[in-house]
Amino acid sequence: MTPLRFDGRTAIITGSGGNPSLGRAHAMLLASRGANVVVNDIGISKAPHYEGQASAEAVVAEIRAAGGRAVADTHSVAEEAGAAAIVRTALDAFGSVDIVVNNAGVSIAAAIDEMTPADFRLHIEVNLLGPYYLARAAWPHMQAAGYGRVVNITSGAMAGYANQAAYASSKGGLWSLTRTLATEGAPLGIKANAVNPGAFTRMVAATLQADSPLLEFSRDNLPPELSSPAVAFLAHESCPVTGECIESVGGEIFRHYMARTAGFTDRDHTIETIAARWDEIMAGASDGLIGLAGHDTSGWKVRAYQGNLHG
Repeated sequence: MTPLRFDGRTAIITGSGGNPSLGRAHAMLLASRGANVVVNDIGISKAPHYEGQASAEAVVAEIRAAGGRAVADTHSVAEEAGAAAIVRTALDAFGSVDIVVNNAGVSIAAAIDEMTPADFRLHIEVNLLGPYYLARAAWPHMQAAGYGRVVNITSGAMAGYANQAAYASSKGGLWSLTRTLATEGAPLGIKANAVNPGAFTRMVAATLQADSPLLEFSRDNLPPELSSPAVAFLAHESCPVTGECIESVGGEIFRHYMARTAGFTDRDHTIETIAARWDEIMAGASDGLIGLAGHDTSGWKVRAYQGNLHG
């Protein structure tokens, strides 16, 4: 099979300075296949249970040592001006912006009655507004080129997950944004897709208790590199789809999609009709939770932890 390469393409990958991290894994893979990479990370966050600090410069050094081309950027995606500056970094260094991987994110695990409004707002600013700002900043350049790829890093938590109201809500919004970008981008040569990853990262280390079985499982079985091929495929010029979401966890690859049942049609229906025909409405529906649903959530606890950690 002919290797899929990215020679001449420029990719921006946000939240890619951590190690271990999804963003770093994506950046290393794309660079190894010939892409020019803008490694973006604010670089100020440390993760409980994991030593070290995110560094865009460190990942750039790794890429260059391996023979790749990369530059560092430390602007925040949570600000419109920051997103514009990230795109400017790509244009100044490489002359184009062809791929945007919106990977930067935050996660604070807390029950709904413990999550503060400020923390909830932070999730929206980084996890949802950040991708919007960056896509919007890159859009005119992609439109002018008649080509672009946007890959948004969503999460199985967007289907709902205990102690993750803010994170799940922001990722659900990002999935809806992905679908909208796909619709608007179709006539322009721009494709937008999403990936639900699962891996041992600094974010996981930050949001799980040290003795959590989920933490141990992810550390032993879910290296970030296993989620990167799906991201790279959706970022490639040969990607055949737009508006899709691919779940990539530990070597398992699935299509994640919304669906509805056949239900029934009755313009004269009443409350009692719905009660009587409930089985028809629900026929074919699953239990609902996707991703980590069914796992013990006792390992989650409130953590005042912020930063571009999604990777």
